[in-house]
Amino acid sequence: MSSFRFPSFEPTAPPVNAPFDVFLTHYTSTLRTLFSERSNIEELSLHRGLPPFILRDIMACNPLAVNIPTEYGGRGSHMDEAMTLLEATSYESLPLSLLLGINSALFLQPVSIYADPSVRAGIFSRFIHEKNMGGLMITEPDFGSDALRMQTGYTVEDGHYHLKGTKHWAGLTGWADFWLLTARRRTPNGDLTRDIDFFIHDASLKGIEVEEVFHNLGLYMLPYGRNKIDVKIPAAYKLEPKTTGVTMMLDILHRSRLQFPGMGMGFLRRMLDEAFTHCRDRVVGGASLLTYDQVRKRLARLQAQFTVCSALCAYTVRNAPIDKDVSRMDVEANSIKTVVTDYMQEAAQSLLQLVGAKGYRLDHIAGRAVVDSRPFQIFEGSNDILYQQITESVLKAMRKSQVDNLYAYLRSTDIMGRAAEILRPMLDFNVEMKIAQRKLVELGQVLGRVFSLEMVLRLGDTGFRSELIQSCIQVLQQEIHNLMASYQVEHTGDFVDDYSIDSSWLAYSKP
Repeated sequence: MSSFRFPSFEPTAPPVNAPFDVFLTHYTSTLRTLFSERSNIEELSLHRGLPPFILRDIMACNPLAVNIPTEYGGRGSHMDEAMTLLEATSYESLPLSLLLGINSALFLQPVSIYADPSVRAGIFSRFIHEKNMGGLMITEPDFGSDALRMQTGYTVEDGHYHLKGTKHWAGLTGWADFWLLTARRRTPNGDLTRDIDFFIHDASLKGIEVEEVFHNLGLYMLPYGRNKIDVKIPAAYKLEPKTTGVTMMLDILHRSRLQFPGMGMGFLRRMLDEAFTHCRDRVVGGASLLTYDQVRKRLARLQAQFTVCSALCAYTVRNAPIDKDVSRMDVEANSIKTVVTDYMQEAAQSLLQLVGAKGYRLDHIAGRAVVDSRPFQIFEGSNDILYQQITESVLKAMRKSQVDNLYAYLRSTDIMGRAAEILRPMLDFNVEMKIAQRKLVELGQVLGRVFSLEMVLRLGDTGFRSELIQSCIQVLQQEIHNLMASYQVEHTGDFVDDYSIDSSWLAYSKP
């Protein structure tokens, strides 16, 4: 870490309750100073972890205060502020934005909603005054997406909850001062109950052993690893669900997925800015890259992805305030998470294609963007699984409504009605209620884009730049058309288990 020794920089932060424009301006200027002026960003991208001076100066701005209620010294947990901070951060650094997202959506917001008031006060005070951080541990080595079968269990002992198990791939492994830990109650005969409970653990009390720190492919700034859990937690530090623990988990995960556009927004804007600047300045064959039709097609798609993400940010701010239960918003949350993260990875790949060979370096923004954005399609629900769940939710609602025609059903919904009208020629068909899993995924991809188109139309109603809206509508229509073409083709290809038998090309190429 010797290459990161820089002079001290301690900007004077405005008070936590300063007007948001003042708060935001100070924060964004600090990020620019740290990532563009004082730091060698290329070297930062090649080292794991985060230099202490950068984390110190970022946390001195109190960015996490936007997720803390005013009665505890925060800014009030306003979703527009939280999303704006994520956007500002991801423009400069996607890993840093994820760090804030983990703290916000997966720790502070659940604590605000479900923790005992007497417990909140001390935790929030430490976040504001001591710059503490918090994370969430759900995933286990043998139970990733199948979280309901997690094997971490707990028993009740003398007013404490005793948790034992193993968790991995928790962001901020070894860094977080607090953890939300998930476990299932162990019965006297040793079985685990179906429901899931959440507990707040103060890492300073020990009991979490980091058994391995992973060498993750991207997101070098954040530590991930495998953790052995053996902790005793006071009774007051258990989150209290309003109904069941599973419903509480859905509320927490859906709320987090609904905020993915905040992280995606700054990242996509950065990809668009980098691509445009490169294509404007790069001359090939005596002409700027901007004059080439294929280049303009890529840029138009990047711009459409920026517009879609803008619309999804606006939707989250309007429809997912901190005091709203979002456990039933599965179609909305899963559509937003999948579409945004697919677009993030596609945008990074597109920038890399436009930049060419020099972008295929880990110390170039294009190369970093590809590896840093890729896991967003995996964590908090693999996109393939979430697309399947979108379709299953829609089919369940169609059966309940006794409607077989996809257009007729979508036209009747609030979240896809207008978009369905525009897309009627593509969506006016009867859906088989029992279809192959691959078709569930493909139709989920379509539905995610239909939802996105609906939100773009709503954004257009607000006065958002009309040229961007119209171009985005055309790009989305073409994308949905292509996805529908794939869905309507009968897939008969299947995997051949013993494929190595009679499959040597050399054996069949002799004269």
